[in-house]
Amino acid sequence: MNPETLTKLEYPRVIAELEELAVSFAGKEIVRKLAPLPTAKLAADAMSETEEAKRIVERSSGLPLPTLQGMEAPLALIGKGYILSLEDLGQIALFLRGVGQWKRYMLQREDVAPRIGSYARSLYELKVLLEELESSIQYGQLIDSASPELGKIRRKIRTEEERLKRRIDSLLGKYRSYLQEALVSKRGDRFVLPIKKEFRKQVPGVVLDESSSGQTVFIEPAELAPIQAELSSLHADESVEEDRIRSKLTGSVEAVEAEIRLNVEVIGQYDFLFAKAKYAHRIQGRKVTMNEHGHIRLIQATHPFLQGTPVPLDIRVGEDYRALIITGPNTGGKTVSLKTIGLLTLMAQSGLLVPASEESELSVFSLIEADIGDNQSLDESLSTFSAHMRNILRMLRTADSRTLILLDELAAGTDPGEGVGLSIAVLEELARRGAVILASTHFGEIKTFAAETKGFENARMEFDPDTLRPLYRLTIGEAGHSYAFQIAAKLGMSSAIIERAKELSARRSTEKAESHMAIPPIPSKDDSEANGSHGDESPYSVQVNLTPNPHRKRKSKRKKDRLVPTATQSDESEGEAPKEQKWKIGDRVFIPHLKQSGVIFRLADERGNLLLLVKKEKLLVNVKRIKPFIDRKHLYPEDYDMDIVFESKENRKNRNQLRKHHVEGLTIETKEEQWKKLH
Repeated sequence: MNPETLTKLEYPRVIAELEELAVSFAGKEIVRKLAPLPTAKLAADAMSETEEAKRIVERSSGLPLPTLQGMEAPLALIGKGYILSLEDLGQIALFLRGVGQWKRYMLQREDVAPRIGSYARSLYELKVLLEELESSIQYGQLIDSASPELGKIRRKIRTEEERLKRRIDSLLGKYRSYLQEALVSKRGDRFVLPIKKEFRKQVPGVVLDESSSGQTVFIEPAELAPIQAELSSLHADESVEEDRIRSKLTGSVEAVEAEIRLNVEVIGQYDFLFAKAKYAHRIQGRKVTMNEHGHIRLIQATHPFLQGTPVPLDIRVGEDYRALIITGPNTGGKTVSLKTIGLLTLMAQSGLLVPASEESELSVFSLIEADIGDNQSLDESLSTFSAHMRNILRMLRTADSRTLILLDELAAGTDPGEGVGLSIAVLEELARRGAVILASTHFGEIKTFAAETKGFENARMEFDPDTLRPLYRLTIGEAGHSYAFQIAAKLGMSSAIIERAKELSARRSTEKAESHMAIPPIPSKDDSEANGSHGDESPYSVQVNLTPNPHRKRKSKRKKDRLVPTATQSDESEGEAPKEQKWKIGDRVFIPHLKQSGVIFRLADERGNLLLLVKKEKLLVNVKRIKPFIDRKHLYPEDYDMDIVFESKENRKNRNQLRKHHVEGLTIETKEEQWKKLH
């Protein structure tokens, strides 16, 4: 998966929250490596394990799971030739006790969680090693019974220490008058008496130290020297014996190194499973059905990071249609819907339970691509549009039928006209490759494209026009509105500005209707053959076909009517012109089968064929196939020179030159000549 997409969909945040819920270093390490699984079966099996662990979590007051605390150091040293410390050996004993308790705990719950309960059978209790460690070490120290020799040495040490104590008490009384203080000090491992400097010769022994002022000397009395020497020797023997015992215990541990490491791995997996279970309990996650066909059906789904009580999302895509265009006002929930679908897909594919109804279904994808957010980069000098294009180009390079595409705010960051055309071309190509697409937009042209194109469907985020508040509900099958005027008025914008905005918007809509160009559906094999196409066209361009496609099936009469300007709608059939219609040069007419308008350039001939100027191209169209749109008198003054409309700039320039004087080789193509060419 693309790391940038994972970040945009907040997948790393899910990983971070899971890591906090894990209690062992091994479990945390598995969480950090968590990634979407490649097949639906693997994802479904992982979700089943999480579901079983969740059942145990919800029925238990606590989990006796070994934490593995303190196990990192001994695991790093085992098998490396080191003698383990008493602390490390003690941690191993503690871990083995925990393993035994956990194994018994899970085997008792096989009826509730048969799959993960059976994993406990692979744990090794290692009772012989545990008994050896516990019979040698207590409270972090070797006990006397760890070996007969150690017990013998320690008994001698205790005897000599008692002799030393009695002798010191005797000397304190004997040299009381020479003492700087009535106490015993220690230098190294030797006991000494603090004698005043002037009496140093009065106390037989060895001076081991002197105070900083020089007034006190610390003397080991001659009477203590033999006892302390014996004690030093005994302590050395004790240390040698302890090292021997630790070496023996280390050998016992290394003999079962593989079993210990397997135990750590199994406990880490259990820790990982129960971290997922605790997270599922927190977000009210459930197991959903998985498939590999790109079918997404979410019921009562919520984003795990939304606070409060979010409105559940119902959405479907991938079966009857592979592309869903979501529209609606800003802050209405379009982006959240895209993020919810993307993140829940990643979670389910990773074996996590998702906050949605159990009747939901998600698909496994090889690749999920998301273009959500501004994406500007100051470091790379990328504008919003450039950043969007970089993401889309990556999608075009990699998309296939196992790709989920999430596009937020299509045509944003550039000229709307060009952006809309480019967006539609990109949508066509992604759909041709079989990708599952969810995209949000504000542009009506893209909504119309989705309404008229096979494999596409519209959806809208609900909005309450009375309260001007989003309802965060998604309705599939209808396109939404932006409610920009209502929201602006609600926020206090003056009515004059609002009215002026409506006027400008209406004018822009009329202009768009006049210049609207039909965009054909993604060509099927039959369409290509019918039109004589061999598939050589660029997949990234919008193909404009002015010839009606007989193979194209409309989705519904309702969607067909959306493309016809309101001013031209009538009860007459498409092929009939209004009776007694008097056409004039300069009249603007609507051509239903082309879904665009044109200007009459030449009146009808004897066969009823008009010459029309359509998008700077001259077409012959029969009067029976046109409808009135805008009368000439509403477009031009009575004495307006129509040559400005019909003649090219070059022809008008040449005509002006010929009026002044003859120019050798200069020709002008007249309207009559153009008419003859078309005949």
